[in-house]
Amino acid sequence: MQIKDLIPWGRDKNDPQSSGDTGDNPVMTLQRDMNRVFDDFLHGFERPFGSTSLFGGSSPSTDVVDHGDSVEVTVELPGLDEADIDVSLSGDMLTVRGEKKTERATAEKGYYLSERSYGSFQRTIPLPAGIDGDSADASFDRGVLKITLPKTEEAQAAAKRIEVKGN
Repeated sequence: MQIKDLIPWGRDKNDPQSSGDTGDNPVMTLQRDMNRVFDDFLHGFERPFGSTSLFGGSSPSTDVVDHGDSVEVTVELPGLDEADIDVSLSGDMLTVRGEKKTERATAEKGYYLSERSYGSFQRTIPLPAGIDGDSADASFDRGVLKITLPKTEEAQAAAKRIEVKGN
């Protein structure tokens, strides 16, 4: 076997092994089996009527920044309102949930169009120890959720800076 046999665009179209029949070629058999494993695995995440996720099957963009005295979490949620968002803190886990419901109906001469779309998400973010949940603050402006989680005095005092030395 030559390396060009492994590259799809380097195969000879008249060669039976290039046409998808792997025959006794162990590398091609392994590739086919691995493709099938990944296809079967990812197939389990599909939804029966297409993606109903608000963000196309993925979580919203999230940034977590440790400022030393607080942790700031920023989540991009375009198209949502404050009433569509639920934020909860349980121990050292922050959970942000949201749901968007959109309905549109158009009645014109000769036709009636009705569309509904629903999407939801849930994102759980692990936090460092020592978060003061009672002083947490959340604000929502122009599709961006900003959550500020102050650290306790003990957590701030426990942080140590370690000096890095060169050789």
